[in-house]
Amino acid sequence: MTNEEISQILVMILSIMFVILITLCVIFLMLKIKEKKQKEEIENAFNDKTGNELKKKELNKIDSTYSKQSIIDFMEFDKIEDNMIIQKKGKRFLMVVECQGVNYDLMSNTEKVGVEEGFQQFLNTLRHPVQIYIQTRTINLENSIETYKKKIKDIEDAYTQKLFEYRTMQSSGIYSKKDLDKVYFEITKQKNLLEYGKDLVANTEKMSLNKNVLNKKYYIIIPYFPEEAVDGKYIYEEVKNMAFSELYTKSQSIIRTLSSCSINGKILSSNELVELLYVAYNRDESEVFGIDKILKSGYEELYSTAPDVFEKKIKALDKEIEERAIDLANETIEKVKSKPQQIAETKQEDLEELVRRMAEIILSENKEYVGQEIADQAIEEIRKTEEEGGEEQNEEVKETTKTTRRKRATTK
Repeated sequence: MTNEEISQILVMILSIMFVILITLCVIFLMLKIKEKKQKEEIENAFNDKTGNELKKKELNKIDSTYSKQSIIDFMEFDKIEDNMIIQKKGKRFLMVVECQGVNYDLMSNTEKVGVEEGFQQFLNTLRHPVQIYIQTRTINLENSIETYKKKIKDIEDAYTQKLFEYRTMQSSGIYSKKDLDKVYFEITKQKNLLEYGKDLVANTEKMSLNKNVLNKKYYIIIPYFPEEAVDGKYIYEEVKNMAFSELYTKSQSIIRTLSSCSINGKILSSNELVELLYVAYNRDESEVFGIDKILKSGYEELYSTAPDVFEKKIKALDKEIEERAIDLANETIEKVKSKPQQIAETKQEDLEELVRRMAEIILSENKEYVGQEIADQAIEEIRKTEEEGGEEQNEEVKETTKTTRRKRATTK
């Protein structure tokens, strides 16, 4: 073959390969376009249904404010009343049934079949929607430890009393060996019980330190949507009573059906519902501060830690005003005393001097009756006595001063 023929054959092969490559590219592009159209159709169908909800969520993200109302919306319930969780301003009511779990793995085959048949019967009898909720909690052994310690204290007191009685009986010497042995046997029982109780408390305290000790609780949530709440035919109290009656009937029916599975159930009270929600929304805090402590200290501690600063300042100012008003009143009473009271106090201080002056006046006015000479002598005697009294007082003052000086000199 010549070179020209070989070149022509190569050109033809290259042309065929180029055509095949272009055909494959076209097929690939068509497949991609078809796949893209299918995705767009699915997205459009999804957006038609959820477009409004997505827009609302985006708007909520943009306009998110941490106000009281937004927090209540996030918690998804309005309040807890009459063993029910009330939502959506009285348009939805929930009642919760707590179920006690069974150890399915330790059952025999017959018992397992019975539990399965009972649960199947429970599912077949349901005529309304329910929700199964499982909550995992860290076991808090604080209350159990406190209860054990109180009981151990009683046992210890009884043991101390028995030991004191035994020693008294021994020292008296009037009891036989049989009586003493009987009391000693009781003391030994009390001592063994006391040691066992202390070991039990020690082991329980060690278990409480292990945060991996968990407990699962199982709940069935039963909703009720009263149509009367929407129509406005009844007031809120009547709607609430109807909701409670309906939910209570459904809950009791569920409890009876679950009993065939060897599962015990009970309706949660309002306080137990508070604990359920508290643990659900405060998992870390619930391990440190239980709901029992929260209830004892007051609900306001969930959202407030201290009183208002201005309220504290107002109380302090009120107290200061009251104290200063009392002091001012006492000072004013001392200043504004009545004139007769002041005169009486002055006379009380100068009583002896006033008596002498009055006596002199009386003698001067009655000289005619008493006699001139006698009256003058009496007045002179009164004045003399007054002078002697003054001298005696001065001598007493001098003597007191000398005695004080002597004592000071002796001390030095």
